[in-house]
Amino acid sequence: MSDKDAASETGELDRTIGLLGATTIGVGTMIGAGIFVFPGLAIAESGPAASVAFGLGAVIALLVALPASELATAMPESGGGYYFVSRGIGTLPGAIVGIGLTFGLVFATAFYLVGFGEYAGAILVEAGLVSTPRFAVGPVQIVVVLGAIVGLGLTLLSISGTENTESLQNAVVGLLIAILVVFLGVSSLDVLGVSGDSRIPAAFAPEGYAAILTTTALIFTSYLGFAQIATIAEDIVNPGRNLPISMIGSVVVVAILYIATILIAASTFDVATMETLGETAIVEVAREYLGFFGALAILLAGLLATVSSANASILSASRAVYGLSADSLIPEVAAKVNREYGTPHFALSFVGGTAVLLTVTGQTEVLAEVASFLHLVLYGLICVTLIVIRRRDPDWYTPSFRCPGYPFVPILGAVASFALIGFMQPLSQVLGVLVTVVAVIWYLVYAREIDLRNAV
Repeated sequence: MSDKDAASETGELDRTIGLLGATTIGVGTMIGAGIFVFPGLAIAESGPAASVAFGLGAVIALLVALPASELATAMPESGGGYYFVSRGIGTLPGAIVGIGLTFGLVFATAFYLVGFGEYAGAILVEAGLVSTPRFAVGPVQIVVVLGAIVGLGLTLLSISGTENTESLQNAVVGLLIAILVVFLGVSSLDVLGVSGDSRIPAAFAPEGYAAILTTTALIFTSYLGFAQIATIAEDIVNPGRNLPISMIGSVVVVAILYIATILIAASTFDVATMETLGETAIVEVAREYLGFFGALAILLAGLLATVSSANASILSASRAVYGLSADSLIPEVAAKVNREYGTPHFALSFVGGTAVLLTVTGQTEVLAEVASFLHLVLYGLICVTLIVIRRRDPDWYTPSFRCPGYPFVPILGAVASFALIGFMQPLSQVLGVLVTVVAVIWYLVYAREIDLRNAV
């Protein structure tokens, strides 16, 4: 009997993702919005001090990544935050987190897929082939068609083997970072006056330092990818070593890229200009230093970022579904593993299919904000879970990594995560609460009698 045949019979997944693959899943998910959407919006709100907001966002992310790393090495199972919370503080909180995480990732995937279509259209506009990025063929906008096609392709790729997903992620993120390093290197030499006139801005915080906090709430969605590494823990080789390194390392890598991008963008155009440029600001910054080909390269990088984010989110969401199904909190068919490929094909089909249907609507901005709400609930409860499990100290809890600064780090992580929810738009808060209520109703109707293995 082959290893994959054995996996299908036991319901276990193959561990095929190494340290590089785990890290690129985290980096590839996070690198999108922080560089290709937020620079113009963040600088318009707080000027060059937006770089501090991104630094503060990284600190908050690390306050969660450190507790999550400890929990992940003790419980390297599919579902990540769902598994931690359900084993640490109960089935109901676990169900809320698991269902919320699943839909949060599906919503985010749809957002990334529409973003792919937008970037593809923008490249065609830049090349002079069409006049608008949202051009239509008959009654259908090509933006959503392209996004839906890519979504189906990524889903099929994941079903055909997790190693295929890892290979695509490594290649896409590698090319993406190479483009960014060239752009940041060339532009930083100009900003510092090495190859041109110095462009250091005169006022660092023209809107005052209080604006940094509101900007942090705005851009924190840029750091929602590291926890996805824990969600696919059952696919990762040597999880005791690779999980903490990849989770913490991915936050550090993207934080450096974010802060460098913001400082260069803020030194290129003044606050009023950045406000006018809005979400396309980084393209115009690249055009300023590298001309037409620079703008085209950044558009290509944005296209790659949406692919990597969607690819990682489909994989992670399917593992959240797999974890829920393995515990019988949702129908057990979702935990079935394909004999040939060793992947949860039912879970992947549900996640990919739902994301594609949402993509076709083209209305995904609010869904992306709700995804942030649901992730922040997850982050806060992960920190609470670490405190609860440490106090109870069950026999099975033997992590290979210990969170430094305990208990202050998880306490600060929980407070910061829940506090950021208060800075979100009211509609996102209402929809996030609605998803939570639906999860509670599902638990009460379907799963309240279920006893979980290894529960505290």
